[in-house]
Amino acid sequence: MAMRILVIGGGGREHALIWKLRQSPQAPAIFCSPGNGGIAQLAECLPADSGDIPSLLKIASDVKPDLIVVGPELPLAMGLADQLRSHGMAVFGPSRDAAQLEASKSFAKQFMLRHNIPTAHFAVCRNATDVSHALAPLHAPIVVKADGLAAGKGVVIARSKEEASEVALAMLKGAVVGPAGSSVVLEEFLEGEELSFLVISDGERFAPLALARDHKRVGDGDTGPNTGGMGAYSDPSILDGQMRDWLLHHVVQPTIAGMGAEDTAFSGVLFCGLMMTARGPMVLEFNCRFGDPETQAIMLRLESDLVEALADAAAGRLSAGDLKWSGEASCCIVLASAGYPGQYQAGKLISGLDEAAAMPGAVIFHAGTSQRNGSFYTAGGRVLNVCARGAALPEAISRAYAAAAKISFEGMQYRTDIGRSGLAVHT
Repeated sequence: MAMRILVIGGGGREHALIWKLRQSPQAPAIFCSPGNGGIAQLAECLPADSGDIPSLLKIASDVKPDLIVVGPELPLAMGLADQLRSHGMAVFGPSRDAAQLEASKSFAKQFMLRHNIPTAHFAVCRNATDVSHALAPLHAPIVVKADGLAAGKGVVIARSKEEASEVALAMLKGAVVGPAGSSVVLEEFLEGEELSFLVISDGERFAPLALARDHKRVGDGDTGPNTGGMGAYSDPSILDGQMRDWLLHHVVQPTIAGMGAEDTAFSGVLFCGLMMTARGPMVLEFNCRFGDPETQAIMLRLESDLVEALADAAAGRLSAGDLKWSGEASCCIVLASAGYPGQYQAGKLISGLDEAAAMPGAVIFHAGTSQRNGSFYTAGGRVLNVCARGAALPEAISRAYAAAAKISFEGMQYRTDIGRSGLAVHT
């Protein structure tokens, strides 16, 4: 019988994972909850809210999967993986305690301090007095982070101490990101190139994924507010082998070993968000799941069997070392609704999807779509991920934008400079 896999989530990341899982020689039967309009073309979608743990447990009980892959951070932070494992199910995703690396910025920063993992100077604040004391030694700009989960929108770069104080106090009062701001982290601003470095781990061993760069700001030139991510690219020339090995030795290995030493073994995807500064790499944050939209770009380059890798990690038998990767580059462009990352309207008819998918090297992943009567409509802030692979980064970028130009819906917005920072290597 074919292996049965249940994927939890309904965004572009989950669509990309399912797209890759479907390519496995094991020919798995795939289910997804809740899924989206595009995922429904590859998997059986089962409605549920990603934060509704009882409903997800019921779905898992009904599907009886051989492997469950948890995509979003919220159910992981709520302990879904623990509950599934308590029912004897194989789960790819960290426990609730291990997921604190993402669910609590203060936990992550203090963990890095305990294990000598390079990161920015910081202070944890729970009231106005803490904020005042923390700001004294810092110089503007200052980074203000909500402690809890905020869907990628809980980080503000303040241009003055006054602004930092205002933002921090507003977060503490629940006026910015709700309960996620019950405590805040103030830290020094780091300059350099950001880098996303992900590894799959079974709690002891780990296998690195291809490196990627995300683009968080909504506007060209990294302007405007932070978002969940407006695009990403993956290119073999992002980092040389020596620096990659340094990151494995000084960031990844001490994190996996440190979590194990603290009886919170990390099994799943460890996402290291890095800033490559003049004084060396610094960890900006950890995530406890596949990145979005980095995953969309990374999956286009993966040549190994994803089913085998995730199943081995869930079973605690991961083979340490490298997965197999294409030497080509990939690019992912996010098409978003007007108003995103603020308020937006859904229900806009999408046209041009077939034409875009027919473009050379292009793959379209759905992030926030619904399907009615054979047509697709917008159903989220981030609507589509237009991706492409090419022999080198310039070709991947060109192909992705050529495909994006075929798609339209009312109010569609996207950045026109995804991957531009990586082009200097190719000139």
